[in-house]
Amino acid sequence: MRTEIAGAWARVGRVGVALVAAFGVVCGCDQGAERTPGAGPVSGGAVESTEKATQRATPKVAREPVVPRGTRAGYVVFDRESRRTVRAYRAHRVFRSASVVKILIALDHLERSREADPRLGPMLRSSDDAAATALWRRGGRGAIVERMARRMGLTDTRPPPADKPGFWGYTALSAADVVKTYRYLLERARPEHRDVVLRELRRATRRGTDGYDQYFGIPRAVPKPWAVKQGWSGFGQGASGVVPGDLGLGRPVLHTTGLVGPGERYVVAVLTLQPAGTSYPTAAARITALTRQVCAL
Repeated sequence: MRTEIAGAWARVGRVGVALVAAFGVVCGCDQGAERTPGAGPVSGGAVESTEKATQRATPKVAREPVVPRGTRAGYVVFDRESRRTVRAYRAHRVFRSASVVKILIALDHLERSREADPRLGPMLRSSDDAAATALWRRGGRGAIVERMARRMGLTDTRPPPADKPGFWGYTALSAADVVKTYRYLLERARPEHRDVVLRELRRATRRGTDGYDQYFGIPRAVPKPWAVKQGWSGFGQGASGVVPGDLGLGRPVLHTTGLVGPGERYVVAVLTLQPAGTSYPTAAARITALTRQVCAL
């Protein structure tokens, strides 16, 4: 997508539908849809045989992203214009949320309160953990997740384990549910609530308040406009056993999620569980490369 977007951007002078051009080859088609072949082949003024014509008209299939060895991933790209999922892989695979859950915390607070708490801004744009913890406690901890899951129709999202109620980053979610969350924000949330959240996601700072670089995945893989909520957890911690279906405790997670393109046309969620001991720069490079492939339709 990066190459296609760059070309489109140059042609239209950074105005209009750069990302539409980038995704246009598959808009309205399911994952792996065939490209439209060109006009019927002609050779020396004579129509080629049906067999040769068929061979030359064979459509190409978009190359599937390659998930790095040892990395568990799940991703979804949803086109809001065609209202179709244009790419997906393990869409319902569950990961621990890390800071991606902060969108649920923010929306729950806005829908239950008369005034927006000033801590919402730093929590969303700079992923401030202290702000998230304060609002998590104020909203009833896991009850926040339960309320928002019911309201949004989330099927894979659940509160942290009962023995870790204060660990909002241990909320379980999937790429499919993250896409539903963004669609709720854009299509069903009250305009004033949507504006609060989007304003901050569009202003995502280069670094979080904890010093970690937030510009991996979407911010590095595609040009603006975008609005993002990133998530990271577990870097520098020791390894522990991991079995399919759990939250991957003991292994770091790195997620990139957000809205891409003019008018927030595309919803993108790329969630990853990295190999134990992976450094932050290495994980960031991996998810950025994967995101670039995911968005190259």
